[in-house]
Amino acid sequence: MSKSSVKLWVLNGMEASMTPKLIIHGGAGALENTSERADTIRAALKDILVETYEFLKQTDAMQAVLHGVRLLEDEPMFNAGKGSRYQADGTIRMSAALMDGTARRFSGVINIQAVQHPIDVAALLLKEEHRVLAGAQATEYARAKGFEAFDPGTPYRLQEHQNSVKGKTGTVGVVALDSKGAIVAGTSTGGVGGEIPGRVSDSATVAGNYATTQVGISSTGIGEEIVDYALAAGIAARMEDGMSLNAAGTKSLAAAKAAGCSFGFIALDESGAILADKTTESIFYAWHDGQTQETF
Repeated sequence: MSKSSVKLWVLNGMEASMTPKLIIHGGAGALENTSERADTIRAALKDILVETYEFLKQTDAMQAVLHGVRLLEDEPMFNAGKGSRYQADGTIRMSAALMDGTARRFSGVINIQAVQHPIDVAALLLKEEHRVLAGAQATEYARAKGFEAFDPGTPYRLQEHQNSVKGKTGTVGVVALDSKGAIVAGTSTGGVGGEIPGRVSDSATVAGNYATTQVGISSTGIGEEIVDYALAAGIAARMEDGMSLNAAGTKSLAAAKAAGCSFGFIALDESGAILADKTTESIFYAWHDGQTQETF
């Protein structure tokens, strides 16, 4: 199957005994100026996929998603955690979101600074009454919870900033289905680079990251457009109305594609179906269904 095709891959697998399933992504390819590093990115995704899937088999969807996103945040070639881009004022601000489909519970941090793993701060907030924090207060919350100061910048990203390189996208995501049928989705981003300081897009919203008992979705692409089309939550809503994952994903992208929007998503449903679809040229992603694994 062509890597440039619009519908990337669909697997359907209703099973009497649920085999864990996993799908991860490293962003929207050409939109993130990473095409020249495609082979290196795919190799990194494959390694992270294998390690995270082994972790999923031994734990659960929540722990696997956190583990996988941490690994992605630690890999400087991805725009999340270490390797995040600088905003226009020369400061790195990151965002991340986590959603537990079983509990129907969402949490997130927006424009948090100087932490190694924004997804771990989102995980702590999942247990709080107030589950989304932004800006200085998100950073203060992390410090109060014992998160040490960490510089996520790299020489490569600093050079981008000094050269006034502006981006459009930048995201990583993980969606897992465990042996008990629980679904969890996590998404993390280092922004786009050169944006207005404090910009908020989709990653720490239900447009970018969403999960129910039926499906988990992580989005990537131009964040403002993902928000405009309420992508992740919209797919979930269509499935609650009776659509299959494939039909809901196709419907959710149809109008956006006609309007020339540039985004996509990865998803898993309760039956074990795996889907990645997009209006962009490419998404870097990888999946594992227990028997087969693929990287794109």
